[in-house]
Amino acid sequence: MVNKAFTYRAAAWLCAAFLVISGETGMASSLRLEEPSVFAGKWLATLSTTRDDPKAQKLQDKPSNTCEVELLANQTLGQGTNCLGAWLEQAPIGWFADPDGLSMTGNEGSRIQFFSRQRDGYYLATLQSGLVVTLERVAPDK
Repeated sequence: MVNKAFTYRAAAWLCAAFLVISGETGMASSLRLEEPSVFAGKWLATLSTTRDDPKAQKLQDKPSNTCEVELLANQTLGQGTNCLGAWLEQAPIGWFADPDGLSMTGNEGSRIQFFSRQRDGYYLATLQSGLVVTLERVAPDK
């Protein structure tokens, strides 16, 4: 009887360990790292407070609240770098894709700001000041 109890207990622990390990592996594989070419192009950056609606901000005539930023395929930034840099308090030089967002990098290649993915083509970062910066992909001209 004692032998069977030990066997059942060992089997239960092994099953639990397997479930934990397989769950972590499944979670890690669900986050996919996209190629840089997926993000290359023009993005609309919008600066707002946590209470402002980003769509309403874009409709207002405040050029300092929005700017167009270009992410280049070589993982550098094109136009709009100065505007975005004013909000981030350091001019971004480059960018790279993360499994769950985008990161802007500074002079030394270190991350200066992380933008979390909210949905396809829409990323959000909350600055230390409490202001929110969103990046939304601009539809290509046809």
